[in-house]
Formats: sequence, C-alpha cells, structure tokens
Amino acid sequence: MAQDGSGRGGRRGTRAPRRRSAFTPPKQVRLRDGEGTPLAPGGEASSGQDHEAEVHRAEGERLQKVLARAGFGSRRACEALISTGRVRIDGAVVQEQGLRIDPAVQVIHVDGRRLQLDDTKVTVVLNKPRHVVSAMSDPEGRRDLTEFTEPFPQRLYHVGRLDFETEGLLLLTNDGELAHRLTHPSFEVDKTYVCRFDAPGGPPRGLVKALREGVELEDGPARADRARVLAQDGREAVVEVTLHEGRNRIVRRMFASQGFELTALVRTRIGPVLLGDLAPGATRELTGRELGTLMAEVGL
Repeated sequence: MAQDGSGRGGRRGTRAPRRRSAFTPPKQVRLRDGEGTPLAPGGEASSGQDHEAEVHRAEGERLQKVLARAGFGSRRACEALISTGRVRIDGAVVQEQGLRIDPAVQVIHVDGRRLQLDDTKVTVVLNKPRHVVSAMSDPEGRRDLTEFTEPFPQRLYHVGRLDFETEGLLLLTNDGELAHRLTHPSFEVDKTYVCRFDAPGGPPRGLVKALREGVELEDGPARADRARVLAQDGREAVVEVTLHEGRNRIVRRMFASQGFELTALVRTRIGPVLLGDLAPGATRELTGRELGTLMAEVGL
C-alpha cells in the first residue's frame, strides 16, 4: 500500500486537540452499500422457506439480537431483514423469527455482507496526523503509532502506511487475514486522496487528463482510476484522485511528474470506509456494518 496518504473518536477512542487540518473533510461517513438478491447454497435465488438454514434451535443467541448488536437497527428492523429474506446463515436464507444461532461458529451475511462477530478481532480507523511515522516504533525518536493504539487492549498493527508528511485514514487491526487482503495487490482495493498544491492561475487543463490516462514514473507508468478538481482560487488548487496502486509515495510522484509539489495530502477513503469528520489524532472502531462491507470488498 502506498505510503501516501471536530470531533471525538468512537468507543474506546483517543481524543486529540482540535487543530486546523489542510482541508475540511466530509461531514458524514458514508459507505458504498449494495443490496443483492439473497442466494441459496446452489447459487440460485431463494424462493423462501425451502432453503432455510439448519441451525440448532434450542440454544444459542436469538438472530435478531445478533443483528442488532452488529448495528442493523432495532429489533423490529432486524425482524424485517429476516422476514424479507436478506439474511443468510452458513450460505442459506433464513426467514424464521426467533431463530437461535451460535455466532461464534456460524457465518452470517446480510445483503451479501459478512458480519464479523468475533469479539477478539478489532479494526480501528485512525486519522493519522502529519509528522507521525506509520510504524509501532521509530529509531529516530519521531512520533509513532503506539500512542494511538494504547487505549485498546488488543495488539493492533497498521494496515499499510502513510508517509511522514501525509495525514488521513489509516486502518489498525489485529485481523491478519483482513490486513493481508487489504494490502495485497491482487484485491485492488482503491484509495482516495485529496491533494493541495500551489497553482497560480489554477491547475493546467491537461493535469487531470494526464493523471487519468497515466504518467511515466521511474519505476513504470502510473494511472489514477479517477481524478477531479475540487477547488481552485488562482493561487492554489485541490485535486481528488482515486487509485488502487500501492507503490511508494505514488501520489506525490505522479504530481511531481507534472511539475507540481504537493503542499498537503490527505487520504480520505479506503475501499468503502470514509474518514468523515474524525479529528486528526482521533480513532474509532468500525461498526459491524462498515466491517461487513469492507470484508465483502476483499472477498471474506
């Protein structure tokens, strides 16, 4: 993953002093959230009770309670999810109310997204400030990530890196498989950055086009999946780029190839997870719905 890159943290999060960031982040954390037709074990759309999961009914936890704890709303909202065939257990659609399950051993999907119900696994969003090393220790004595992981009893590690000057969204987790898939090039998880640079008279007409079509770097061509101008005032410009490559400092190098040195760089999104209005230095745990969407993104 590339080294490029008020508010309060979520439950068990850290609180950081409010300071002016390079630019104003979005006010809401939004997710790409698709809904598909529930599939029965054979890959065919289920028609109802015929493909209900066979689960142990005498013991375990009520399915409605499990869904509510995972962030799917009230008991009535969770009952509606079940009755409309949007919930699968171990690959089969269930529509029976009051069903008892064992979330420790059974796999639950809602609208195709898997629920992570293992309480020992934690994934955290950090808004990494500038001048913090993306490492758990630094031989040069610079600020590192340990101050942000201390409030969590689990031993968390960073997923990828942001360079020393870059701020924004960094994931911390103790889920090794999730971390592997998020960083492996074959899964092509895209990331979005907001880039500020000096541009007297505004950015040149060909900059966004060049980023989209590809630029030449010393280690080969690089191309943004999407690029657009967010703001310009005759002195500086702000451009948003999305790409899935993970080469070292790739965003900064792409702009440098066109003659622009970035004065600020913030990562605002990884896959379906947005930074939102999380303050620099603050953390929050992913909700169950966010985590399910992220896991679906990498095929878990």
